[in-house]
Amino acid sequence: MTRTQIQPQYHSRRRQGAGQPGANAGGGRSTRTWAARIALALLIGLTGQFVNGCGENPETPAGRGTAPPSETFTFFDLGRNSQFSPKIRASLAERLGNDAIENRSILDLETNYRGFLQAHLPEVDRLNRRLNHLPGERVEHDLVKLMYRYARKKNAPFDYIELVFAEPSRKPILFRIRFKADDAGTVEALKTKYGPPEVIGWEQENGQSLVWRKGPDVLMVSRVPDRFGVPGHHIAIYFTDNLEEMLAGEQRGREQKTGDSQAAGKSAF
Repeated sequence: MTRTQIQPQYHSRRRQGAGQPGANAGGGRSTRTWAARIALALLIGLTGQFVNGCGENPETPAGRGTAPPSETFTFFDLGRNSQFSPKIRASLAERLGNDAIENRSILDLETNYRGFLQAHLPEVDRLNRRLNHLPGERVEHDLVKLMYRYARKKNAPFDYIELVFAEPSRKPILFRIRFKADDAGTVEALKTKYGPPEVIGWEQENGQSLVWRKGPDVLMVSRVPDRFGVPGHHIAIYFTDNLEEMLAGEQRGREQKTGDSQAAGKSAF
């Protein structure tokens, strides 16, 4: 979900001599022109930040003579085919503030309430069961998890952001964004941009989820009431192809480890 930050470009010119065409006798742009440009910048508000950030645009422009890349939801230019790097981390810090990072952690895709995925997003639930294949045990994965809790200090309308990338591919597998009141009009802006979503009603009062799909990617916005019934908003982007790729790699690693152990046992005597 990427915000394309658009700022008006100001081009300064050296003052030209008197009598030359286009000379600016006032020594600069008029106050009215400057005010108009400032107003334009202010109109690019928080809603635009989120909707452009959660874009369905290709991550890179298509080259001549090649088919355009498949569309994907993106967040700050990060989409299905992105790869995490120190440069990306530095860029995110400029936009979202300082992060906390984990390099090995559990990965639970469940959201809203226990059983939600099984009931409404079974394809994601199947992935979650494979990620946590030992019921009751803590299953950790090699990954990169970035967490941002002070994005509002950077004027981003989010209270918490979690970006998870697989290892060793470093491709995104899960993005989570949370905010309370929708002061930026994010939900209505998403409906306008993407069209009518799939609407999932909850058993809980005031709970509801809106789902959009782009190929294998799933974008979901949920209105989640707290214990007092006050709704907050949770956003999740699931990159299911990248999750499948990570799981396949983990399976190959387990099989190789088992083979190495068996070989070591046979050669011990």
